Amino acid sequence: MTRSRRSKPHQSLALRITGVVGELMITVGVLLALFVVWQLWWTDVTAARAREATLVAQGWDAPPLTVAPAADLPTGDPPVLGPVPVGDVFARLYVPRFGADYEVPIASGVDKRTILDTGNIGHYPETAMPGDLGNFSLAAHRTTYSKPFNQIADLQPGDAIVVRTEDAWYVYEATESLIVMPSQVEVISPIPGLLPGEEIPELTERYITLTSCHPMFSARQRFITHGVFKYWMPVSAGTPAELLTPVEGGQ
Repeated sequence: MTRSRRSKPHQSLALRITGVVGELMITVGVLLALFVVWQLWWTDVTAARAREATLVAQGWDAPPLTVAPAADLPTGDPPVLGPVPVGDVFARLYVPRFGADYEVPIASGVDKRTILDTGNIGHYPETAMPGDLGNFSLAAHRTTYSKPFNQIADLQPGDAIVVRTEDAWYVYEATESLIVMPSQVEVISPIPGLLPGEEIPELTERYITLTSCHPMFSARQRFITHGVFKYWMPVSAGTPAELLTPVEGGQ
């Protein structure tokens, strides 16, 4: 009997410890669940609101919903914007494969907090501007903050990638996608694949590069899509045919 009485306090203490540990685990689980909700849902909500506000604030005129005849498309070099201060929004991206209503602001710079986390697409400022010789290179989130490049892996060779500034359209065509390590910065070289330190030859082509994290929910690698320039047209002339033609399998 004495031994039994002495064991009760020890059992009671063990039960209390087990209860406290259980409550802590439940609390941690709830906090983790709330973090996931914030990371995957609420950041989308806030970034989408910020993005819409940016589009409205630009005050750009809507383009005519007509297609300019191919014979009327300009044949000369496209107009190229001058340097843009970091943080300023200067263009918009349209990708028919991502949906007919896909329209995302492009800002100068790739700072996570001030640019990417606000739902914008970031432009690597050391790379070419839209329509310029070289490689117009962009970055955006894939799983959070309105995830502008969520569907980057769905892009297929031949898909249109369209950039608009206030006065001009620049139409590119996707050529290839690849997965690289974050250190492989040659993907945004003036000629994609040109290694750092290599001599840059005379530029004769206009490229576009989209970059995002890979795999989904990880930053271990980068998913890259390259494209080449097809043509440009003034906004006043209408809308590129690629934006008025549904894409089979698009969103």
